[in-house]
Amino acid sequence: MKVMVVEDQALVRGAISALLGLEPNIEVVAQAVDGVDAIEKLSKYQVDIVLTDIEMPNKTGLELAQYINEQLPTVLSVIMTTFSKAGYIQRAMDLNVKGFILKEAPVSYLVNALEEVMRGKKVIEPELLALGAGERDPLTDKERTALRLAGEGMTTKEIAVRLYLSDGTVRNYLSEAIAKLYASNRIDAARIAKQKGWL
Repeated sequence: MKVMVVEDQALVRGAISALLGLEPNIEVVAQAVDGVDAIEKLSKYQVDIVLTDIEMPNKTGLELAQYINEQLPTVLSVIMTTFSKAGYIQRAMDLNVKGFILKEAPVSYLVNALEEVMRGKKVIEPELLALGAGERDPLTDKERTALRLAGEGMTTKEIAVRLYLSDGTVRNYLSEAIAKLYASNRIDAARIAKQKGWL
């Protein structure tokens, strides 16, 4: 199986790639630093499975999984993370992610999980599945994106320019998100959404 490893920390990315490369039936064909880099490389390499971290700059693992689900349905997504947040798991399942593995799992578990995914199975640890059955994410994709940028300190005008939207539209997305999360302002809303794994 041909695997791409997506992880923003160079040491972790290198270690995972090296360990997987020792397996006779796994070939790590590419490594990427974030979702943007991964999407670019997916057009150049033939990949069976994308093994990706969640929290990365530019494009998160969940945004990458969404792209793969919509644009490359033959490629399988597996997420590895240190964060077992309910919102992450629920969103991953909604995006047709085939596996959800905690980074502290042994390499043998990771290898076995990738093999199971290649055989058409889903691999999500039972305790993570239970967590994923919790609260539903109330945010739309557009609200989530605007809120994430606001949480990074961008102004309404800067967000509007980045997303090719009007200031008024961005204000609407942010106020909707604030209302849905019962937050006092956009920064509070971003904090709540991040805590729940919805950003």
